[in-house]
Amino acid sequence: MNIFVTRKIPEPGLNLLRKHHKIRINPENRVLAKQEIIDNLAKKEGLLCLLTDKIDKDVISSAPDLKMIANYAVGYDNIDVSAATERGIPVSNTPGVLTDSTAEMAWALLFSATRRIVEGDNLTREGKFYGWDPNLLLGHDVTGKTLGVVGAGRIGTAFALKSKGFDMKVLYYDEHRNEHLEKKLGAKKVALEEILKISDFISIHLSLNESTRHLIGEKEFKIMKDTAVLINTSRGPVIDEKSLVKALKEKWIFAAGLDVYENEPLINKKLIKLKNLVLQPHAASATFNTRTKMAIMAAENLLAGLRGEIPPNCVNPEVFDNKTKNHKN
Repeated sequence: MNIFVTRKIPEPGLNLLRKHHKIRINPENRVLAKQEIIDNLAKKEGLLCLLTDKIDKDVISSAPDLKMIANYAVGYDNIDVSAATERGIPVSNTPGVLTDSTAEMAWALLFSATRRIVEGDNLTREGKFYGWDPNLLLGHDVTGKTLGVVGAGRIGTAFALKSKGFDMKVLYYDEHRNEHLEKKLGAKKVALEEILKISDFISIHLSLNESTRHLIGEKEFKIMKDTAVLINTSRGPVIDEKSLVKALKEKWIFAAGLDVYENEPLINKKLIKLKNLVLQPHAASATFNTRTKMAIMAAENLLAGLRGEIPPNCVNPEVFDNKTKNHKN
């Protein structure tokens, strides 16, 4: 069969696909326009795409031969899963393998923002370090403070568990109770407002949907402590960036660290000017090991789907129920 890969991924994943099918890879290291994806999907049975690719109903309906979509990411809000399901096309993601690397990035951002690491690096490189100063770049302690985890799924849980060495009080907000966190850390499930009000550090680990879009806005920032630090490694639109700019500029909160953005790759220019904000280029899973595992997982999902099997990480398994019903009829 024929497969289109929207951007080059680590070779082990590509080699796995090459063993079984013909693949075409976007030769340019950039996000393709919608029409480019549509053109490349002509006569393709398989699609391996990235979270930066918008695979909407138009794209899906334009590819009559398409049998399987494998997303090289945990989140899949870039894909119109309903449209794929209507067509009987399985969609898969890559959960689990990037849990720890993403949780580690959240901690890296937390420390960088709290202890003003980027500011210190810039000051030192610019030759402005004139010797020890008792009032230079004062930040906040982490040990013994209160940590608020917004979203206690795989990544949120891993992030929270890594706080154990810092003897922190852990609060979490989630639709479901997380008994593992409660047992291991004595964590407490509370309402979002309580987390915002009490926590010294707040880290967001939510998927993006209509209920989480702009979950954190002006109202929420005003509830937070003026010493609070906010971290987001989930999806950019969970935070209203205009409100974030205001909160940081007017010192409603102490600092923030972002790996994701509301309209990425475009970034609000007002954010870039803020010194009390640490920015990363959506790189939370960017380790050699993790990105390679993601590539292999995405390839294995795609191969399974093309064989007519349920992919190991299928997000719409009901497709196969419908296929079974249709086959019996």
